[in-house]
Amino acid sequence: MKTSERTHDKLTLTEVCTELGISRSTFYDWRAKRRAPRCITLPNGSLRIRRAELDRWLDEREDAV
Repeated sequence: MKTSERTHDKLTLTEVCTELGISRSTFYDWRAKRRAPRCITLPNGSLRIRRAELDRWLDEREDAV
């Protein structure tokens, strides 16, 4: 896997919030309630979310018809 692919595999909090159409405060609220996708905390405190984790998290919330 190339470095650029590895970096793109991890989304910033801004990217995730934009994709979900939510505010950062909503994401942090979900995270405090353990309802957000799993995050990676970097040494500087920034969060990253793996694309695969976000997709899995969304799949789990899809209504079965």
